[in-house]
Amino acid sequence: MKKVRALVITGFGINCEEEMAAAYTLAGAEAVIVHLNDILVDGFSIHDFDVLNFPGGFSFGDDIASGRVLANKIRFKKLPSGLTFIDEIKKFIKAGKFVFGVCNGFQVLVKLGLLPDLSGEIKQEVTLTRNDSSKFEDRWCYCKRADNVKTPFLKDIDIIYLPVRHGEGKLMIADDNVQKKILDNNLAVLSYCDSTGKITDKYPLNPNGSEMSIAGLTDTTGQVFGLMPHPEAFLTLYNHPDWGRLRRENPSIPEDGEGLKIFKNIITHIASQERKDEVS
Repeated sequence: MKKVRALVITGFGINCEEEMAAAYTLAGAEAVIVHLNDILVDGFSIHDFDVLNFPGGFSFGDDIASGRVLANKIRFKKLPSGLTFIDEIKKFIKAGKFVFGVCNGFQVLVKLGLLPDLSGEIKQEVTLTRNDSSKFEDRWCYCKRADNVKTPFLKDIDIIYLPVRHGEGKLMIADDNVQKKILDNNLAVLSYCDSTGKITDKYPLNPNGSEMSIAGLTDTTGQVFGLMPHPEAFLTLYNHPDWGRLRRENPSIPEDGEGLKIFKNIITHIASQERKDEVS
């Protein structure tokens, strides 16, 4: 059985590509980092990969709005084939493959309209904007997984502890109709919470003031997933800000970081789907 392949986009201010690639490597996949211009200018194909990743960072310096310029390049820049990158991403998703965005990558997916994509027309329905605190938030937070989520990224996760590092992480929803559809379709898959799992809108547990305390969304297929916290920044226990105390209190504590589970989940899911295809 072939190895699961993860494509990690970089360039134009993205700066978490190495951590994202390391996450997939540690989880057992093959990770390839590719500059966005290799796709936009040279026509590098995404279709030899199983999961397409948009990491965190500050694409185009967040000069207009976080993720906006990069989203516009993906939507409008013609590739050598004559198609746009968003056309290729649509084909990628239609083929049953996965798209993952973290922090700035989540902002790109939202502004592209890939999340939550309730209409199926890839048009923007929510946004991520300036934190209520009006400052860059660099802290750790708890997130609670919702019930009945479709995405395999969050399998067997209940509460997860991850760092946030963003200035524009407040999720805002276009209108009540969009909010109702997000709720009805269980697309708000991660919410900020306290250490017991109680969802909260209180700062700093909710670090940005997101509506409905949303920390992560999927589309209706569950194939596209984005979140503001950084799972690739918690791959090992030693990334935890208080790992020394945790180790002293529990010498047998696992050395995997909680964020690594998300990457292991998607790799396991893709590999299991491939095994089913081979059998059939």
